[in-house]
Amino acid sequence: MSSIEFRKDLFADERDDNLNEIGKPTIRQDILGHVTGRSPFYDDHLFDGLLHMRCVRSPHHHARIRSIDFSAAQRMPGVVRIVEAKDVPHNLNTLLSLLNFGRDDEPLIAPKKVAYIGEPVLAIIAETERQARDAIAAVRVDWEVLPHVLDVVEALKPGAPSVNEVYPNNTFDYGPYDHQKLRFGDVERAFQEADHIVEGEYQMSPIEQAPMETAGAIAAPETNDRYVCYTSTQALFFSLGTTAKLMNMASSRLHFVGGTVGGGFGGKVDSIVEPMSVLGAMLTGRPVKFMWDREEEMQVGAPRGAERWRIKDGIARDGRIIARSFTGFFDAGAYIRLSSYAVQKGVGHLPGPYSIPNVAANVFMVFTNRTPATAMRGFGITGVDFAIECHMDKGAETVGMDPIEFRILNAYRDGDMKAHRRTAKNTALIESCQVAASKAGWRIAPDYAQMSSLVGGGVGDRAAIPETVTDRIGLIGERRRAEMPTEPYAGSSERGRVPAGTANEAIGAAAPQREDMQIDLARMGIRKPSAQPQPPQQQPHYQPASPVPPRPIPSATPPSAAASFTPAPPRSPAPPQQPAEPAASQPTPPQSQPASQPAGQPQPYQPERPFQRGVTRPGVSRFISGTRRR
Repeated sequence: MSSIEFRKDLFADERDDNLNEIGKPTIRQDILGHVTGRSPFYDDHLFDGLLHMRCVRSPHHHARIRSIDFSAAQRMPGVVRIVEAKDVPHNLNTLLSLLNFGRDDEPLIAPKKVAYIGEPVLAIIAETERQARDAIAAVRVDWEVLPHVLDVVEALKPGAPSVNEVYPNNTFDYGPYDHQKLRFGDVERAFQEADHIVEGEYQMSPIEQAPMETAGAIAAPETNDRYVCYTSTQALFFSLGTTAKLMNMASSRLHFVGGTVGGGFGGKVDSIVEPMSVLGAMLTGRPVKFMWDREEEMQVGAPRGAERWRIKDGIARDGRIIARSFTGFFDAGAYIRLSSYAVQKGVGHLPGPYSIPNVAANVFMVFTNRTPATAMRGFGITGVDFAIECHMDKGAETVGMDPIEFRILNAYRDGDMKAHRRTAKNTALIESCQVAASKAGWRIAPDYAQMSSLVGGGVGDRAAIPETVTDRIGLIGERRRAEMPTEPYAGSSERGRVPAGTANEAIGAAAPQREDMQIDLARMGIRKPSAQPQPPQQQPHYQPASPVPPRPIPSATPPSAAASFTPAPPRSPAPPQQPAEPAASQPTPPQSQPASQPAGQPQPYQPERPFQRGVTRPGVSRFISGTRRR
C-alpha cells in the first residue's frame, strides 16, 4: 500500500492528476537484475589483452612542473606506454563548452602547472594494474611549490594567488562583471524604511557523492576505425561529445555504451575517465581500462562545491519582507566544470518562494586551489534554499511571528511578479505549509489556515515591475587592482535607474522540426484555459491576521479576478467509442506487416539482410570476449 497522499484538489483546475504510474506500486525495469546481482555494469565487459591505466598525481595544492623523470618506470616489467600531456590531441576543455558557455580552461593532463591536489600530470599504461601502480611509484617529478588559496573571500583579494590562468581574476565572467547580478526595485531605500534589519551568513561545505562504484571506463578499438567505450557515466552523449573534442576526432568515430550506473548523484557527469581510456586505446591499439580507486574517488572525484551566503532582510512591523539582499560565493575549485551554471541556477531561484518587492544579489563563482566542483542533487539550489529557510526562521523570531505563518504571509501567490520579471504560476507554498502544519500537529491561526495561493496575487503592486536601481560595480578585473566590497551597491555612489514596467525581452522557442514533436498539452493532462467566461468559483473568506499588512492579501477575491488564473470548465467523460468493423472488401493485413507510409514520407532504413553475429559486425570490438555472469 502506498503511503503517498495526493492533494489533487490543489491543481484540479490546471491539470488532470489521474496518473497511471506515480503513486502506484510499479515494478522497476531493472530491479530483477539488481536483486539477483545480474545487472551488467561497465566493468563486467571482458576484453582479451586488457591494459590498465594509472595516473601520476600532484601532491600539492598549487605547483609548477619543472620536470618529470619517468625513465625508471619505462623500463619496468609490463609497462606498455607512457602518456604525457603532449599526447592529448586537444589538451584543453571545459564541460559547458559544448553549450558555448565559458572558455576552455582545464587540461586533461596538466602540462606545466597543477592547481589542486590530485591533478594528473602523467599516465602509465601497463599489462596489469599492479604493474601500472608500481611504475607510477617510480616516477619522479620536480615541483616548484606555489602559494595557494582555499577560501573564496581571500581569493577575491588583490594579492591572492591566481588559480586559473584562463581566468586570472579568480572569478568567472558574467558579461562585463565578475559576478552574476540581480536587481529588482530599490533595496537601499526599502532598508531605510524597514522596521527590522535581519542579517545572517550561512556556509555549506563540499560534499563527495561517494558512489559504491567508482568512476571508470573501458575503451577498445573497433574493426571500422572507431572506438567503443563502456562507461559508468551519467551523461552518455555529454561524455561522447567531450571525448570527441579532446581527442580531436569526429563523434561518429566513437561508440559509447552506458547502462547501469553504480551510484552517481551528479558525480559522474564530468567526463574525465572516458577520454583517458579512449586516449589509451588510441595510443596502444588495445583495450584500456581507467578506473579510480576509492582514494581517488574521494580526492579527485568532483564534489558538490562549497557555498557561502550572506542574506540581509528588511522587514516591516507587520511581518512583511519588503527588501532582501544576497551576497553569494560558489567555490568552483580550480576549474569551471559546472559551477558557472550552478550560479545561474542559484540566482534564478532568488529570492526563494516569497513575494518581495525589492531584491538585489551579487553571486560570485570563485576559483580556489580545491578539487573542481560539479553536480550533486540539485546543486545551485539546495545550498541557497538552506540559507533562505534558516533566514526565514531568524526573521520570524525577530518580528515575533510563528515561522509557518511568517512563510504563508510572504509566500508567492498566483499572478505575483517575481524578481526576474516573470509572473508566478502554479504556486503552492501556502498549501504546502498548511498541510505540513496539519501533519505535524502544529497549530496555526485560522486566518492563515484558510489562505490560498489562488487568492490575492497579481493585483496592485504585487503584479507590478517597480522602478529598479542599478549599478556598474564589479567590472572584470577591478578587484585585482583594489579591494572592493562584495555586497550589492556597496563601494560606489553612482546609480542608474530602469523605469517601472520594464520587462525582459521575450525569448521565442524554436519551432518543432516535425509535427510529431509538437507538444500536446491535453495528452500530458494539462488543461488549457477556456476562452469562454466562467462564473467565479467561491473561495474561502478570510481576513489577514493582526497586524493587518498594508501590502496584501484581499479577502474573498475570487480566483477569476487574479491576473493569470482562468478556471477551466469541468471535464465531461467522453462517451465510449465502439471499434469500427473493417470493410468486407478490404482484408485485414497480418499483424507482422508494417503499416504503409504515406506518400512522400521518408521510409525507415531496412537492411537487405539482418546483421550476423561475429566479431566483424559493426559496433563490436574485435577484442571483446564476453561479459561476467553472476
